[in-house]
Amino acid sequence: MAEIRAATVLPARREPVTLVTADGLSLVGEIAVPAERPPVATLVCLHPLPTHGGMMDSHLLRKAAYRLPAMADLAVLRFNTRGTRSERGRSEGEFGEGESERLDVAAAISWAVTAGLPKLWLLGWSFGTELALRWGNDPAVTGAILLSPPLRRAGDADLGAWASSGKPLVVLVPELDDYLRPEQARTRFAQVPQAELIAVDRAKHLWVGEPYVRIVLNEIVRRLNPGAWPLPTEWKD
Repeated sequence: MAEIRAATVLPARREPVTLVTADGLSLVGEIAVPAERPPVATLVCLHPLPTHGGMMDSHLLRKAAYRLPAMADLAVLRFNTRGTRSERGRSEGEFGEGESERLDVAAAISWAVTAGLPKLWLLGWSFGTELALRWGNDPAVTGAILLSPPLRRAGDADLGAWASSGKPLVVLVPELDDYLRPEQARTRFAQVPQAELIAVDRAKHLWVGEPYVRIVLNEIVRRLNPGAWPLPTEWKD
Protein backbone atom coordinates (compact mmCIF):
# COMPACT_ATOMS: atom_id res chain seq x y z
CA MET A 1 0.00 0.00 0.00
CA ALA A 2 1.24 3.49 -0.86
CA GLU A 3 0.05 6.76 0.64
CA ILE A 4 -1.95 8.94 -1.73
CA ARG A 5 -0.03 12.18 -2.18
CA ALA A 6 -0.49 15.39 -4.15
CA ALA A 7 1.06 13.95 -7.33
CA THR A 8 -0.55 10.49 -7.13
CA VAL A 9 -2.16 9.36 -10.39
CA LEU A 10 -4.42 6.34 -10.02
CA PRO A 11 -5.53 4.02 -12.84
CA ALA A 12 -8.21 5.30 -15.24
CA ARG A 13 -8.98 5.56 -18.93
CA ARG A 14 -8.07 9.11 -19.92
CA GLU A 15 -8.65 10.59 -23.35
CA PRO A 16 -8.36 14.09 -24.83
CA VAL A 17 -11.66 15.56 -25.97
CA THR A 18 -12.71 18.56 -28.02
CA LEU A 19 -15.89 20.39 -27.17
CA VAL A 20 -17.51 22.48 -29.90
CA THR A 21 -19.56 25.49 -28.85
CA ALA A 22 -22.67 26.87 -30.53
CA ASP A 23 -20.59 29.80 -31.84
CA GLY A 24 -18.11 27.43 -33.47
CA LEU A 25 -15.18 27.39 -31.04
CA SER A 26 -13.16 24.29 -30.19
CA LEU A 27 -12.41 23.83 -26.49
CA VAL A 28 -9.69 21.44 -25.32
CA GLY A 29 -10.46 18.98 -22.56
CA GLU A 30 -10.05 15.51 -21.09
CA ILE A 31 -12.40 12.78 -19.94
CA ALA A 32 -11.27 10.33 -17.26
CA VAL A 33 -13.40 7.26 -16.51
CA PRO A 34 -12.90 4.13 -14.40
CA ALA A 35 -10.45 1.70 -15.97
CA GLU A 36 -12.61 -1.43 -15.79
CA ARG A 37 -16.18 -0.42 -14.93
CA PRO A 38 -18.74 2.08 -16.19
CA PRO A 39 -18.97 5.25 -14.10
CA VAL A 40 -21.81 5.68 -11.63
CA ALA A 41 -21.89 9.48 -11.91
CA THR A 42 -20.08 12.33 -13.67
CA LEU A 43 -18.32 15.53 -12.64
CA VAL A 44 -18.28 18.35 -15.17
CA CYS A 45 -15.53 20.64 -13.89
CA LEU A 46 -15.64 24.43 -14.25
CA HIS A 47 -12.29 26.00 -13.44
CA PRO A 48 -11.27 29.20 -11.63
CA LEU A 49 -10.74 32.58 -13.30
CA PRO A 50 -8.44 32.18 -16.32
CA THR A 51 -7.13 35.74 -16.06
CA HIS A 52 -5.72 34.74 -12.64
CA GLY A 53 -4.28 31.38 -13.67
CA GLY A 54 -7.40 29.21 -13.54
CA MET A 55 -7.58 26.33 -16.02
CA MET A 56 -8.61 22.69 -16.35
CA ASP A 57 -5.37 21.68 -14.56
CA SER A 58 -6.03 23.80 -11.47
CA HIS A 59 -5.01 21.49 -8.67
CA LEU A 60 -8.35 20.41 -7.20
CA LEU A 61 -9.76 19.56 -10.61
CA ARG A 62 -6.61 17.74 -11.66
CA LYS A 63 -6.61 15.70 -8.44
CA ALA A 64 -10.28 14.85 -8.90
CA ALA A 65 -9.43 13.45 -12.35
CA TYR A 66 -6.35 11.65 -11.02
CA ARG A 67 -8.14 9.92 -8.14
CA LEU A 68 -11.92 9.73 -8.37
CA PRO A 69 -12.34 7.40 -11.37
CA ALA A 70 -10.36 4.72 -9.47
CA MET A 71 -11.48 5.52 -5.93
CA ALA A 72 -15.17 6.24 -6.51
CA ASP A 73 -16.12 5.07 -10.02
CA LEU A 74 -16.73 8.64 -11.18
CA ALA A 75 -16.23 10.11 -14.64
CA VAL A 76 -14.43 13.46 -14.58
CA LEU A 77 -14.74 15.86 -17.51
CA ARG A 78 -12.35 18.82 -17.46
CA PHE A 79 -11.93 21.48 -20.13
CA ASN A 80 -10.52 24.94 -20.73
CA THR A 81 -13.09 27.64 -21.25
CA ARG A 82 -12.63 29.94 -24.24
CA GLY A 83 -9.21 31.55 -24.47
CA THR A 84 -7.80 29.46 -21.60
CA ARG A 85 -4.49 27.61 -21.87
CA SER A 86 -3.07 24.60 -19.99
CA GLU A 87 -0.72 21.71 -20.77
CA ARG A 88 -3.52 20.16 -22.82
CA GLY A 89 -3.54 23.21 -25.10
CA ARG A 90 -5.41 26.46 -25.63
CA SER A 91 -9.12 26.67 -26.25
CA GLU A 92 -10.16 28.91 -29.13
CA GLY A 93 -11.73 32.29 -28.53
CA GLU A 94 -11.19 34.95 -25.91
CA PHE A 95 -12.21 35.35 -22.27
CA GLY A 96 -15.80 36.56 -22.13
CA GLU A 97 -16.09 37.82 -18.53
CA GLY A 98 -18.42 34.93 -17.74
CA GLU A 99 -20.98 35.91 -20.40
CA SER A 100 -20.01 34.08 -23.60
CA GLU A 101 -18.81 31.20 -21.40
CA ARG A 102 -22.46 30.19 -21.18
CA LEU A 103 -21.86 28.50 -24.54
CA ASP A 104 -18.85 26.67 -23.10
CA VAL A 105 -20.92 25.28 -20.23
CA ALA A 106 -23.63 24.22 -22.66
CA ALA A 107 -21.06 22.50 -24.88
CA ALA A 108 -19.65 20.52 -21.96
CA ILE A 109 -23.09 19.39 -20.79
CA SER A 110 -24.07 18.46 -24.35
CA TRP A 111 -20.85 16.48 -24.86
CA ALA A 112 -21.40 14.53 -21.63
CA VAL A 113 -25.01 13.75 -22.55
CA THR A 114 -24.03 12.61 -26.06
CA ALA A 115 -21.28 10.43 -24.59
CA GLY A 116 -23.88 8.68 -22.44
CA LEU A 117 -22.29 9.69 -19.16
CA PRO A 118 -24.58 9.19 -16.15
CA LYS A 119 -25.86 11.55 -13.47
CA LEU A 120 -24.16 14.84 -14.34
CA TRP A 121 -23.00 17.08 -11.49
CA LEU A 122 -21.26 20.39 -11.98
CA LEU A 123 -18.13 21.04 -9.93
CA GLY A 124 -17.42 24.76 -9.97
CA TRP A 125 -14.49 26.43 -8.27
CA SER A 126 -14.39 30.22 -7.74
CA PHE A 127 -15.16 31.69 -11.21
CA GLY A 128 -16.43 28.24 -12.09
CA THR A 129 -19.14 28.57 -9.43
CA GLU A 130 -20.40 31.69 -11.20
CA LEU A 131 -20.65 29.72 -14.44
CA ALA A 132 -22.44 26.88 -12.67
CA LEU A 133 -24.97 29.17 -11.00
CA ARG A 134 -25.62 31.34 -14.06
CA TRP A 135 -25.48 28.84 -16.89
CA GLY A 136 -25.51 25.34 -15.43
CA ASN A 137 -29.13 25.00 -14.29
CA ASP A 138 -29.82 22.67 -17.20
CA PRO A 139 -32.37 19.82 -17.35
CA ALA A 140 -29.54 17.33 -17.86
CA VAL A 141 -27.76 18.42 -14.67
CA THR A 142 -28.53 16.63 -11.40
CA GLY A 143 -26.94 19.17 -9.06
CA ALA A 144 -23.88 21.30 -8.38
CA ILE A 145 -21.00 21.45 -5.94
CA LEU A 146 -19.55 24.92 -5.43
CA LEU A 147 -16.05 25.55 -4.06
CA SER A 148 -15.18 29.06 -2.81
CA PRO A 149 -18.10 30.87 -4.48
CA PRO A 150 -17.40 34.63 -4.70
CA LEU A 151 -20.97 35.50 -5.78
CA ARG A 152 -19.79 38.48 -7.80
CA ARG A 153 -21.17 37.68 -11.24
CA ALA A 154 -23.93 35.37 -10.00
CA GLY A 155 -26.74 37.17 -8.20
CA ASP A 156 -30.04 36.67 -6.44
CA ALA A 157 -31.88 35.86 -9.66
CA ASP A 158 -29.50 32.96 -10.32
CA LEU A 159 -29.86 31.71 -6.76
CA GLY A 160 -33.62 32.01 -7.08
CA ALA A 161 -33.60 29.89 -10.23
CA TRP A 162 -31.66 27.16 -8.43
CA ALA A 163 -34.08 27.37 -5.52
CA SER A 164 -37.01 26.89 -7.91
CA SER A 165 -35.31 23.94 -9.59
CA GLY A 166 -35.09 22.01 -6.30
CA LYS A 167 -31.77 20.57 -7.45
CA PRO A 168 -29.16 19.90 -4.77
CA LEU A 169 -26.54 22.58 -4.25
CA VAL A 170 -23.54 21.78 -2.04
CA VAL A 171 -21.50 24.85 -1.09
CA LEU A 172 -18.03 24.54 0.45
CA VAL A 173 -16.86 27.84 1.92
CA PRO A 174 -13.37 28.30 3.37
CA GLU A 175 -13.24 29.92 6.79
CA LEU A 176 -10.50 32.26 5.54
CA ASP A 177 -11.80 32.89 2.02
CA ASP A 178 -10.67 36.06 0.26
CA TYR A 179 -14.10 36.90 -1.17
CA LEU A 180 -17.02 35.27 0.66
CA ARG A 181 -16.74 33.80 4.14
CA PRO A 182 -19.17 31.40 5.82
CA GLU A 183 -21.33 33.95 7.66
CA GLN A 184 -21.85 36.01 4.51
CA ALA A 185 -22.42 32.87 2.47
CA ARG A 186 -25.15 31.65 4.83
CA THR A 187 -26.99 34.92 4.30
CA ARG A 188 -26.63 34.86 0.51
CA PHE A 189 -27.56 31.20 0.08
CA ALA A 190 -30.48 31.35 2.53
CA GLN A 191 -32.85 31.85 -0.41
CA VAL A 192 -31.96 28.38 -1.71
CA PRO A 193 -33.68 26.07 0.81
CA GLN A 194 -32.02 22.92 -0.49
CA ALA A 195 -28.50 24.41 -0.42
CA GLU A 196 -26.17 22.63 1.99
CA LEU A 197 -23.45 24.99 3.17
CA ILE A 198 -20.27 23.51 4.63
CA ALA A 199 -17.83 25.86 6.35
CA VAL A 200 -14.30 24.44 6.30
CA ASP A 201 -12.13 25.52 9.23
CA ARG A 202 -8.81 27.18 8.38
CA ALA A 203 -9.22 26.60 4.66
CA LYS A 204 -8.45 29.37 2.17
CA HIS A 205 -9.79 30.22 -1.27
CA LEU A 206 -7.26 28.06 -3.13
CA TRP A 207 -7.64 24.94 -0.93
CA VAL A 208 -3.87 24.44 -0.79
CA GLY A 209 -2.72 21.42 1.22
CA GLU A 210 -3.58 17.73 1.10
CA PRO A 211 -5.93 17.86 4.14
CA TYR A 212 -8.17 20.35 2.32
CA VAL A 213 -8.01 18.43 -0.95
CA ARG A 214 -9.24 15.34 0.90
CA ILE A 215 -12.10 17.29 2.47
CA VAL A 216 -13.24 18.49 -0.95
CA LEU A 217 -12.95 15.10 -2.65
CA ASN A 218 -14.75 13.35 0.20
CA GLU A 219 -17.65 15.81 0.06
CA ILE A 220 -17.93 15.18 -3.68
CA VAL A 221 -17.97 11.41 -3.24
CA ARG A 222 -20.40 11.56 -0.33
CA ARG A 223 -23.01 13.00 -2.75
CA LEU A 224 -22.19 11.23 -6.00
CA ASN A 225 -21.31 7.74 -4.76
CA PRO A 226 -21.91 7.38 -1.01
CA GLY A 227 -20.83 3.74 -1.07
CA ALA A 228 -17.26 4.84 -1.82
CA TRP A 229 -17.16 7.30 1.11
CA PRO A 230 -14.93 7.89 2.99
CA LEU A 231 -12.08 7.78 0.54
CA PRO A 232 -8.98 5.79 1.46
CA THR A 233 -5.70 7.57 2.10
CA GLU A 234 -3.65 4.67 0.69
CA TRP A 235 -3.79 2.71 -2.56
CA LYS A 236 -2.56 -0.73 -3.45
CA ASP A 237 0.11 -0.56 -6.15
